[in-house]
Amino acid sequence: MYEVLGVVHHSESLEELVLYKQLYVSNFPIGTLWVRPLKMFLESVELDGKKVPRFKYLGEQ
Repeated sequence: MYEVLGVVHHSESLEELVLYKQLYVSNFPIGTLWVRPLKMFLESVELDGKKVPRFKYLGEQ
């Protein structure tokens, strides 16, 4: 699970990027910040042979 902190812009290309925070323990600690291009954040991926959103909105926590 992640918390989206906002949409930010690359300083050179002005590309929109999603800034989000990891909410679970993995190889990285809870609270680790990540950034991903908005287009990639919103795209679908294949999971078990089905196209699904890369991220699914779970509502306010």
